[in-house]
Amino acid sequence: MKQIIALGGGGFSMEPDNPLLDQYILAQTNKPQPKICFIPTASGDADSYIKRFYDFFEKQACVPSHMSLFKPHTRDVRGFLLSQDIIYVGGGNTKNMLAIWREWGLDSILQEAWEQGIILAGISAGSICWFEEGVTDSYGDGLEPLRCLGFLKGSNCPHYDGEPERRPAYQKLVAAGQIKGGIAADDSVALHYIGDALHRIVSSRPEAGAYQLKGAEEISVAATYLGQ
Repeated sequence: MKQIIALGGGGFSMEPDNPLLDQYILAQTNKPQPKICFIPTASGDADSYIKRFYDFFEKQACVPSHMSLFKPHTRDVRGFLLSQDIIYVGGGNTKNMLAIWREWGLDSILQEAWEQGIILAGISAGSICWFEEGVTDSYGDGLEPLRCLGFLKGSNCPHYDGEPERRPAYQKLVAAGQIKGGIAADDSVALHYIGDALHRIVSSRPEAGAYQLKGAEEISVAATYLGQ
């Protein structure tokens, strides 16, 4: 079963004391000790980000690891990633991340992983990368559309309530036809896809939600709060 869980914000990197979203991701494997691999390419494989990943997941019922493309620990990147139960992509510069992935052939490896039933997850850059297009600050000041991997149809915008410029920028880009319609997620919200269909929206904060955008129309979509 093909699954993608795209976080608009939250998880270990933004809510280290709120484990709800990351525990939800682990639970989707239905395994007592799932193998979860962190890909921190978008942050330039920042040591502090990798440490935060291990600080959280070493306390969970799982087997954590990471895949650095700046300091690879194995030449068999494909074999290592295809041995995982979950591949979790971190935030940062999406444009640079995608360029590096394509150079390494990681885009094809990730599609193979998805088709084999390995859960793909991620936050921010690790959310928009799975869609056809995303709203990114990769270029510096301002928000721009970016072509992404296209596993999921349409566009995605994370941090919808967490960064003030996100909502008006996404609305403007979709209404002007500069980016395809799609779905935005507040911080603390995860969009869970099975195949290419949206299966469930969950949150680690009661008031957080998601929004579908088509043309000038924005439709609020409630999330299921995982704390209940």
